[in-house]
Amino acid sequence: MTAKPDEQGQSVGVLDRIRSTAAGRHALKVGVGIFGGLVVAIGIVLIPFPGPGWAIVILGLAIWAIEFAWAKNLLTFTKRHVQSWTHWIARQSWPVRCVVGLVGMIFVSAVVYFSVRLSFGIDLIQVARDWLARP
Repeated sequence: MTAKPDEQGQSVGVLDRIRSTAAGRHALKVGVGIFGGLVVAIGIVLIPFPGPGWAIVILGLAIWAIEFAWAKNLLTFTKRHVQSWTHWIARQSWPVRCVVGLVGMIFVSAVVYFSVRLSFGIDLIQVARDWLARP
């Protein structure tokens, strides 16, 4: 049994077919640029709030890396530094990990407090005091 001509060699991916024409290359670059920019912008807006703000920014960077070499280089740089930080934390003793976690929690709490205070004018500390003082 012989293989069909399109089954011989490497298969052509969807992105390769889109890139096969000048209009496709341009449309793909514009589409990836706009979609990646939208994802990065949403991630940047979400950074001050609890949740996956940085992860969304990195996802947008990965989308850009499909078409842009600078984004691929920045994504590689980011991965390398996140992995080195993770490995450093893993080698530390429990007290050091606890201190790093506590500092991280204090930082995130401060960001949330000031974000809510500046965005909505609500003093979360005063709200908590009032709630605790209720009979």
